Amino acid sequence: MTGTSTTPAGIEFLRTPDERFVGLPGYPFPANFRTVDGLRMHFVDEGPSDGPVVLLLHGEPSWSYLYRHMIPVLSGAGFRCIAPDLIGFGKSDKPVDRSAYTYDGHVAWMRAFIEALDLQEITLFCQDWGGLIGLRLVAETDRFARVVAANTALPVLRGVEFPSFEPDPDATVDFSGFFEWVAYSQSAVELDIGAVIQTGTATGLSPEVVAAYDAPFPDESYRAGAREFPLLVPTAPDANEAAWSVLETFDGPFLTIWAPGDPVIPEPMSQDFKTRVPGAADQPHSTVEPASHFLQEDQGEEIARRIVAWLP
Repeated sequence: MTGTSTTPAGIEFLRTPDERFVGLPGYPFPANFRTVDGLRMHFVDEGPSDGPVVLLLHGEPSWSYLYRHMIPVLSGAGFRCIAPDLIGFGKSDKPVDRSAYTYDGHVAWMRAFIEALDLQEITLFCQDWGGLIGLRLVAETDRFARVVAANTALPVLRGVEFPSFEPDPDATVDFSGFFEWVAYSQSAVELDIGAVIQTGTATGLSPEVVAAYDAPFPDESYRAGAREFPLLVPTAPDANEAAWSVLETFDGPFLTIWAPGDPVIPEPMSQDFKTRVPGAADQPHSTVEPASHFLQEDQGEEIARRIVAWLP
């Protein structure tokens, strides 16, 4: 494959050309980079350098552009906003082999990133895969003081075989939207990233904003991570149980803000956090509407205002 580079460990990757990111609407933030495992990770770093850290972790198949409405509110209130692009997304490098993407690998990359920046007393805001990765780090490190969980989960889908899935007629939570996404992600001839984001919002996006979500992926060769991520949801019986055992003792403030209209991660999933995490007790949990899976796109400023009011 032309245009690829290789890390010292032999990971072949692509780097999206800078010109793809010129003039994106509502995204004036300077680019910052750190190298993890031989791969360049991009991040937004806005607000006072000595301010309390809010780490904003996106999911699949979005990137830090999703946080452009929240960052000005949070940084304007004196918080240091760190919004990285996961490896394979945004301005970060993109391994071309799907086997390079693993759940544990993403956790390790993000851990290396926060250690490289020496982030401490972090407030984590996590949505979608940002929670699957970030909540593992909350459990595995002592760098996090509090958490805001938004339309995310720390799941173990025992016995599920991807991409095929037969709905359970006795299930108390409807996961059909998630499994429809998994099926589409594996069967689509060309994965239309911008259309996926539009489908996951409650508000109409302009063509320019849809194009901004497409910007990191000039062609299908850049989308290996976006293709593989849906298959990384753990199905092993012991996956994430160690993390849950720690979260069930986590007494730092733990807030949920949920979009009840989300067809991918339904609102009942928030009850896991409210009932199992000690720090979630007596917190001002709330919902936002109109909003869908990508609630930062639908209600970003409102979510940020609630976080500012909640933070000490």
